[in-house]
Amino acid sequence: MSHNHSTVLNNAEIAENRLADLRKKGSLDEVRKFKIQEKINSLIKENNILSSKVVKAKLELIKLETQQGKKQYQLPDKTAFTSDTLLVSSSTLEAIPQETKKAKKEPAKKKEKPENASSSVDSVVDIRKLDLRIGKIIDINKHPDADSLYVEKIDCGENIPRTVVSGLVNHVPIDDMRDRIVMVLCNLKPVKMRGVTSEAMVMCASSPEKVEVLIPPAGAIPGDLVSCEGYPREPEPQLNPKKKIFETCAPDLKTDDKKIACYKGSPLVVPGKGPVVAATLHGVSVK
Repeated sequence: MSHNHSTVLNNAEIAENRLADLRKKGSLDEVRKFKIQEKINSLIKENNILSSKVVKAKLELIKLETQQGKKQYQLPDKTAFTSDTLLVSSSTLEAIPQETKKAKKEPAKKKEKPENASSSVDSVVDIRKLDLRIGKIIDINKHPDADSLYVEKIDCGENIPRTVVSGLVNHVPIDDMRDRIVMVLCNLKPVKMRGVTSEAMVMCASSPEKVEVLIPPAGAIPGDLVSCEGYPREPEPQLNPKKKIFETCAPDLKTDDKKIACYKGSPLVVPGKGPVVAATLHGVSVK
C-alpha cells in the first residue's frame, strides 16, 4: 500500500513539474498546442509501426502464395496522396453548387457516332451470308418415322460428317443419292425433323412437278466453298431464324436458261472448277 502511495505522489510531482515548465514557456493555449502536437507525434509513430506491419504481412502473403504456385502480378504505381491533396478552400466549396447549376442548364452535347462500316456490312442480307459448300453423301437411309424423308450422312470436309434430313424420297431414288456429290447449305440452325436433328440442307432445283439435286462441277470435293460473283463470302456462323436470311435470299435463287444455279443472275461457282447446275430444270427455284 505504501509503495502505491509513493508512486502516486511521485507521478503527481512529475506532473506538477511539467505543468510548471509549461507555464514558464507560455500561455494555456501553448499548453494545448503542445498536447495536440504530442498526440500527433504519437499517432504518426503508431501509424509508421502499423504501416511496417502491413508491408511485412503483404510480403509474407506473397511468399506463401508464391510457394503455393499462385502467380503474382505487378500493379501500376498509385499516385501518392498527401494532406495537401485533400485541402479544399472554402471559396472552392462555395463555387461547386453554382457550377452544378450551370452544368444542368447546359447539358453536354451528344457525341455523334462515326459511321461504322462493319455494322453496315452486317446489316446486308444477301447470299454472302449463306455458307454454301460441296459435300458427299457417304451414307443414306429412309427416316425411321417418316416415309418421305431420307436421313443422310454428308462429308462436308469437316472432322465429323453432318446428319442431314431431306424430303427427297418421292423425287430421287435412294440409289441415285448414294456417294453423290452435292451442294449443301451448312449454316442453318440445326432442327429436329421427326426426331432426327438435321444439320444442313441439300440444295436442289425445284418446280411444282419435279425436284432435281443440283450437280457441282467436275473435280469438286467435300469442303470446297461455293461463291457468287459480286457477293464476297461473309457467312454467318449460324443463321438466326428471326432474321430470315435464307428466306430473304430464296426468291432470287434460281436456275437460268442454261440451267446454272444463280443468285440475282450471278452464277454459283466453285472457284477454278466451274458452276453448279441442274440436270434439266431451268428458270426454277433453288432451295
